[in-house]
Amino acid sequence: MPCWEFSCCVPGVWTFLFGSSFSCASGEYLEMKNQVCSKCAEGTYSLGSGIKFDEWDELPAGFSNVATFMDTAVGSSENKADSCNNSSWTPRGNYIESNRDDCTVSLIYAVHLKKSGSVFFEYQYIDNNIFFEFFIQNDQCKEMESTADKWVKLTDNGEWGSHSVTLKSGSNILYWRTTGILMGSKVVKPVLVKNITIEGVAYTSECFPCKPGTFSDKPGSSGCQECPRNTYSEKGAKECIKCKEEIYYAEEGSSTCIERPPCTSKDFFQIHTPCDKEGKTQIMYKWIEPKICREDLPDALTLPPSGERKDCPPCNPGFYSNASSSCTPCPQGTFSDGTQECKACPAGTEPALGFEYKWWNILPSNMKTSCFNVGNSKCDGMNGWEVAGDHIQSGAGGSDNDYLILNLHIPGFKPPTSVTGATGSELGRITFIFETICSADCVLYFMADINRKNTNVVESWERSKEKQSYTHIISKNASFTFTWAFQRINEGQDSRQFINDMAKIYSITVTNAVDGVSSSCRACALGSEQSGSSCVPCPPGHYIEKETSLCKECPANTFLSIHQVYGREACIPCGPGSKSNKDHSACFSDCTVSYFRDNQSLNYDFSNLSQVGSLMSGPSFTSRGTKFFHFFNISLCGNEGKKMAICTDNITDVTLKDMVAESEDFSNFVGAFVCQSTIIPSDSKGFRTALALQSNSLADRFLGATVETTLENISIKTDLFPPSPSKVPDVHFFYKSSTVTTSCENGRATVVTMRCNPNKPDQGELSVPSSCPAGTCDGCTFYFMWESAEACPLCTEQDYHEIEGACKKGFQETLYVWNEPKHCIKGVPLPEKRTSTCETVDFWLKVGAGVGAFTAVLLIALTCYFWKKNQKLEYKYSKLVMTANSKECELPAADSCAIMEGEDNEEEIVYSNKQSLLGKLKSLATKEKDDHFESVQLKSSRSQNI
Repeated sequence: MPCWEFSCCVPGVWTFLFGSSFSCASGEYLEMKNQVCSKCAEGTYSLGSGIKFDEWDELPAGFSNVATFMDTAVGSSENKADSCNNSSWTPRGNYIESNRDDCTVSLIYAVHLKKSGSVFFEYQYIDNNIFFEFFIQNDQCKEMESTADKWVKLTDNGEWGSHSVTLKSGSNILYWRTTGILMGSKVVKPVLVKNITIEGVAYTSECFPCKPGTFSDKPGSSGCQECPRNTYSEKGAKECIKCKEEIYYAEEGSSTCIERPPCTSKDFFQIHTPCDKEGKTQIMYKWIEPKICREDLPDALTLPPSGERKDCPPCNPGFYSNASSSCTPCPQGTFSDGTQECKACPAGTEPALGFEYKWWNILPSNMKTSCFNVGNSKCDGMNGWEVAGDHIQSGAGGSDNDYLILNLHIPGFKPPTSVTGATGSELGRITFIFETICSADCVLYFMADINRKNTNVVESWERSKEKQSYTHIISKNASFTFTWAFQRINEGQDSRQFINDMAKIYSITVTNAVDGVSSSCRACALGSEQSGSSCVPCPPGHYIEKETSLCKECPANTFLSIHQVYGREACIPCGPGSKSNKDHSACFSDCTVSYFRDNQSLNYDFSNLSQVGSLMSGPSFTSRGTKFFHFFNISLCGNEGKKMAICTDNITDVTLKDMVAESEDFSNFVGAFVCQSTIIPSDSKGFRTALALQSNSLADRFLGATVETTLENISIKTDLFPPSPSKVPDVHFFYKSSTVTTSCENGRATVVTMRCNPNKPDQGELSVPSSCPAGTCDGCTFYFMWESAEACPLCTEQDYHEIEGACKKGFQETLYVWNEPKHCIKGVPLPEKRTSTCETVDFWLKVGAGVGAFTAVLLIALTCYFWKKNQKLEYKYSKLVMTANSKECELPAADSCAIMEGEDNEEEIVYSNKQSLLGKLKSLATKEKDDHFESVQLKSSRSQNI
């Protein structure tokens, strides 16, 4: 056991050894008896004042694992701690692998240094769903200043990164800590660590033996070399021993020889040779290298015969066959569909540059393929993918856990010549058609690297997938490297059980590539004064007029399509409630919306809500109970089309300074109208601060704002939110995201509903549907409700009424008050109080009393007058009756004819002209001087005789 930790192997010399600054050079050790440095013998090595851990068949002495479930917010922490008992860092031979679950596991090592030193290690960290920290504590469990930035940077898929930290003299406790975040069904990709080297120990008292599979053939070695292929070595070897190659084989760095199995169909593959001058290709069969099988065993297969000739496929579009066995790109300014010679584009047109690979006889010049394994170098130098005529497919590799890599490099993107000034969100796109055929847990990754800085996974597909198409939008003019990586299984074992599992890519199409070729021509603008047919760039926001081929500006409130610039139809009208920016590259909202209803105009002004609004929904919990929140930033109107909402991960591979300076180069910095992050609170995983991860854009294009519930095939589910208590209609802001995923083939959509609520002033309140706490029920369309008094329409004259006061001293006041409940803001102000002159009430009261009294006297006088007239009539009538009762009746005069005495008074009296009282009064009033009486007909037997 070498002496480099807390105690010395030789009793009685501890003070001397650690009290001096004595140290040995690399390849030497301290000979304790003579106190001199001596060279290491063959088969051993030494770093001098350092130690190295490069053998991970088991956990080296001094290392320990501590696992716990850090979430203290939910459930029983004791039960969850027990569930992490089986979670640990696992040795995998050449490296050690972290946990794959959502436990927090620490790999710990303690070392005591006499002088300052350093720690160095290599690692792979590709999944941001697992947090990887490296920090150092002293013997009092306080973190050292040297690990203030303890978050380790992400690495590219299949590549090893390195990390080093300065160590102070004294006790240093090293922590490699990982914490998985299982947000869905996917298992996190573990962190891999190897070659841990610690410099600064006082000395080493003995040399380390070379690990199995390596050797050291010279004294004083500072390291050991790997054994070549088909050789092996045991621990402490001076040289490697050859295997009997006819029966056994061994990979590089092997510790033993393995018996060769019988050959099967999994041990060979077929390829297509380049086309010959006759336009033929041959199908060739080759053994997978290195060949590890035997053909002379029973049931072993032999290599099928090669040389079958078939017709070559045509050249890819944009290329032509120049009577040779290869395809040549068309010269600049020409085009071809791949079956004909290149032709010049007609006048008024230009080549549509790009790449369209759909025939795979040879690998295109801007593509390359490779094989990579994180634990060994068995497949180094192999082709990861093989061309196969109408498709390209993943190769055999060295083992099932190899990464089979296919790269495509595009130096830049630019739109057509006629729209070079456009600043739209799309500069180009890459589309590929693929399928995966798997019997195990295979994964196909599609990744993008911008300016050779950082490779990020754009999308991935697990297990078998039917033939389908995927499109990725390019919005930045930069150098891109697109990568397809296929892995059959993600396990540490080296096996060849799933050699027939494969990925196939049938076609890859890239538009607007800077160094592309052309399969067709498109219209372009011509200068007004020019000779020839060269194209000229149109100013921003101009389309090409069909009749003249000249540039013409798009009409107001339209934007220019990036896909078509020919004809007036290239100018697409902006949606309701939006207008175009100056260069007609996008439509934006100025935060005002108008709506006509019942002959009334409702005008909204959301300017006070134009600042970015934020919403934290949740909490939600993973299957293991980890608490997390959904965090949203919403930029309702943006700034003339500029996306103001920003979401970013705070577990990042760049510093904040780098992120601000070159934010567009990194996927963890998202600018959009609506963006989302997942927040892990500090109390959930024991971190000192809340963590933000999985930031993504939900809306990068504004469609329009309207009270209608449907816009561009986006429909609002009206039952997600409770109905509005007021009659003021809601206004809906519609957005779209250009990012296409496997679950959202048409991209994501977002609807923000603005609701008038006078009880919520200023910024109001943002909410998501109670039935969908993540803001979406299907993962593709997101819904938000923004309630605020600022979402009410502008006030008009119809929103208030007047109240007239009493007339006092000849003056009357008129007040104006808002209609209740008030559902408007700003707009027309409430008029001031108005005062006007008026007649007092006392005067009119006197006039009314006088008129009433006069009318009453008149009525009384008329009543008395007509009463007297009526008395006269009664008297004359009585006298007439008395006269009629005389004994003898002669021919009577008008005043003497009456009923005689003794006659029965049974006769009926009939009035010849019966008048109403009003008629009588009128008659008497008009004929006062005439002595007329009412004639009465006496109907009796006597009168009849007379």
